[in-house]
Amino acid sequence: MSAPAVITGDAEALAVAGELAADFRKGAAERDALRRLPHAELERLSASGLLGVTVPAGFGGADVRARTLAEIFRLLAAADASLAQIPQSHFVYVEVVRRQGTHEQQRFLLGEVLRGKRFGNAQSEAGTAHVQDIRTRLARRPDGSYLLDGVKHYSTGALFAHWIPVLARADDGDLHVAFVPRDAPGLTVVDDWDGMGQRTTASGTVRLAAVPVPADRVVPHHLTFRGPQLHGAVAQLLHAAIDTGIASGALGEAVEFVRTKSRPWFESVEEGHRTAADDPLLIQRFGELAIRVRAAEALLAAAARSVDAARADLTDDSAADASLAVAAARVAAAEAAVETGSALFEVAGTRAALDSLNLHRHWRDARTHTLHDPVRWKVQHIGRHTLNGTRPPRHGLL
Repeated sequence: MSAPAVITGDAEALAVAGELAADFRKGAAERDALRRLPHAELERLSASGLLGVTVPAGFGGADVRARTLAEIFRLLAAADASLAQIPQSHFVYVEVVRRQGTHEQQRFLLGEVLRGKRFGNAQSEAGTAHVQDIRTRLARRPDGSYLLDGVKHYSTGALFAHWIPVLARADDGDLHVAFVPRDAPGLTVVDDWDGMGQRTTASGTVRLAAVPVPADRVVPHHLTFRGPQLHGAVAQLLHAAIDTGIASGALGEAVEFVRTKSRPWFESVEEGHRTAADDPLLIQRFGELAIRVRAAEALLAAAARSVDAARADLTDDSAADASLAVAAARVAAAEAAVETGSALFEVAGTRAALDSLNLHRHWRDARTHTLHDPVRWKVQHIGRHTLNGTRPPRHGLL
């Protein structure tokens, strides 16, 4: 891999993201339909320097604002929701290194990021009591190093990664993140993802059988949750950005289709409306959808500003405010994505349902991604805070 570009600030990061999104949009429908994994596109993403934009300035990165990062993800997701989903975990684990890594761990791992290396994800497990029931084990050896054993599912990005952060429990039950090379002995990535949406994320299985891990590649993740933190807020902000992007992309496709392909309903023609785009009933529905998407975009921007404010002055109150703002954005974005992805067919008409057009990918991506964690619990925490002043929990999913 040749040395990636070095992005120096927020404006440059957004310009690069916009250019990449415009190119990625062109092949998105075909990649999804054929399940052609985006290896070439990810190489371009790495080469662009975007994967290093949250590295602190002290280590050579641009350290962009949360608002910029959210907009990067919104732009990419509007073009290709699968492609946007792949680096979500990359940025989450960059945050883990930033917050809990030693200086030497930061120097090495963040240096890898600036060299274009991608972090994957080996976090979730299937068949356990609940999502926080992590059974993968990190066993200490006599020489101070570790062995990793377990099975991970929904491992988005692992197939394309250079480093796979693995969430595991040590002998004392504490959570750690072990950063393991993709080619480590005993580590196997299985491309068995068969979700109806986000088809090219390759969110399959990671198997870990006595994988050796040096002590200096293990970060104490459990310390993240012992004080005010933004781990969950940052992760959820990116999920909200992806959903908002899906909604925006679906609305854009609906507009283009109705303007160029849809026929007007005969009763609309009888009332003097010559094109589908002149139909007042369609105009009304597009107005409703645009309001829904604009609301999601506005809440996303507000949530990102809240995260930036909390970073500048991190307290229990500012962290809670950020988590609640992100939760509101996540709920609005999820609803907008599912509704707009479905309404596309309502406004575009029968022809839009042709499988060859693959317009249904927007709804499939929305319906799949919004299942990541239930927004009903985000509404619950917003309600508890609104009514009783209860701060949201520090479990990393809010």
